[in-house]
Amino acid sequence: MTLSLYDAVIPSNLQILGAVDALLDKAESFAGDCGMLPAELIDARLASDMLPFGYQVKSCADHSIGGIEGVRGGNFSPSMKPWPTGFAELHALIGDAIATLQAVDRAEFDALAERETQFSMGDLKLPFTGGQFLLSFSQPNFYFHATTAYAILRAQGVPLGKKDFLGKLRIKR
Repeated sequence: MTLSLYDAVIPSNLQILGAVDALLDKAESFAGDCGMLPAELIDARLASDMLPFGYQVKSCADHSIGGIEGVRGGNFSPSMKPWPTGFAELHALIGDAIATLQAVDRAEFDALAERETQFSMGDLKLPFTGGQFLLSFSQPNFYFHATTAYAILRAQGVPLGKKDFLGKLRIKR
């Protein structure tokens, strides 16, 4: 079986973004059931020096479609925009990322594998090919932020299990 760049990135991003969207539903429901303000969960952190749940969700979009857009343009810089502060806005952000990924053309995406891409953050500049960037930088960051979002909700008492993190599995039919 030959695995293309598209196969290695797009289906998994869609799977986990769908799971993150479902986490938002569970978090919103939990907050309502417990009489919490949405901001209490959206601003929750695992540690005082870590960024909050809202940032983690935003970063899932940034490292999925944002990573792809960075490769298309030849440069990726982390988004410094503020994260959404409401569940509706977080849902919209994830929904937009899902819709954009669903529209990605397989051939166009696979052609990005050798495109020169640079990661830029302040004075730090790292050269990659598109495939190297997506598979060794963007994907690990995507999973880190999805995992951290899940862990923050668990730490806040939201009843979640591994199935909630995994989302809809792509099983043989």
